[in-house]
Amino acid sequence: MAKLSAVTAIPKTMRAVVYRGVNDLRLETVPVPRIGANELLVKVAICGVCPTDIKKIQYGTVSPPRIFGHETAGTIVKVGGGASVRANRLKIGDRVALHHHVPCLKCHECRHRAFAQCETYKRTGITAGFEPAGGGYAEYVRVMDFVLPGVVKIPARNSFEEGAMLEPVNTVLKAVKRLNLLRGDKVLVAGQGPIGLMFTKILQLRGIQVLATDLFESRLKLAKKFGAKWVALASPSLITRHSSLDSAIIAVPSDAAVKQSLQLIRGGGQILLFAHTKRGAVTELDLASICLDEKDLLGSYSSDFTIQREAARLVFSRRLDVRKLITHRFPLAKTADAIRLASRPTEDSLKILVNQVLNQV
Repeated sequence: MAKLSAVTAIPKTMRAVVYRGVNDLRLETVPVPRIGANELLVKVAICGVCPTDIKKIQYGTVSPPRIFGHETAGTIVKVGGGASVRANRLKIGDRVALHHHVPCLKCHECRHRAFAQCETYKRTGITAGFEPAGGGYAEYVRVMDFVLPGVVKIPARNSFEEGAMLEPVNTVLKAVKRLNLLRGDKVLVAGQGPIGLMFTKILQLRGIQVLATDLFESRLKLAKKFGAKWVALASPSLITRHSSLDSAIIAVPSDAAVKQSLQLIRGGGQILLFAHTKRGAVTELDLASICLDEKDLLGSYSSDFTIQREAARLVFSRRLDVRKLITHRFPLAKTADAIRLASRPTEDSLKILVNQVLNQV
């Protein structure tokens, strides 16, 4: 049996924010997860608040109890020995960013690069207890063997906060790669929240001219700093002022933005949906604009394990400086407040973190 290595002073119990039902989050004491061979125990430093978890909490789409939180970074404090751990060169004391979904890379879906549809990918490989759900809203998480390839070491000069941003940056980079864009193309990014601003910057770094829209003037000013060539308040008048765009990215769950984009993009252009994740939602579209005008309507969901290193280079080099996106930090005991703010963002709120090391980010 593989030998377990550990640092001292790992407690038997820990604090965790447990989902007990719709909008019911409770700070509880639960056992520290036990790990086996080829697994890790990570002491959580940071966990970002993600809209996918918010929807589960607010709409009760999954059964309780669970411990959510998947944009996680922390320190390895215990290692279950084994070939997988050795192959990934992971050891106690490493500061790491975690990746809770990793595909098998062998199935039919993976061969088509539809990694988020892979049955292995759909399994959650990080838990703080109960049904695996990410576990980042707890003091410790267990990292299972099949997601070890997704663990990324955080360089010494970078913070836990930057590490926790790898997962959302990966999802945005994956979406950008789904579009057939050439340098100099013009792209609408609808919505300049933290995700929209990531789109704006990554597109600008790839030589794309970005038209950024939002309902808040303050976010449009920030979009200019993130590389947008043009900014505009979201309104019907966009159609008269901008046309023949090559693509549109809808980073807000707005049906009106989708319909408007169909009018804004040229024939042969593409529209990518990034925020329409509520099943059962329907809207009317002019299907002839897709058929006759050869416009593509695409979706992109979750991350792509195969571009994790590229996402890490973007973040850790600070070419995409995610630190500028972080506006609010909450301690673990205030996780419910963090989720409440993220679900009803204000003009001055962007990325919200649950930070368990507020004095050493």
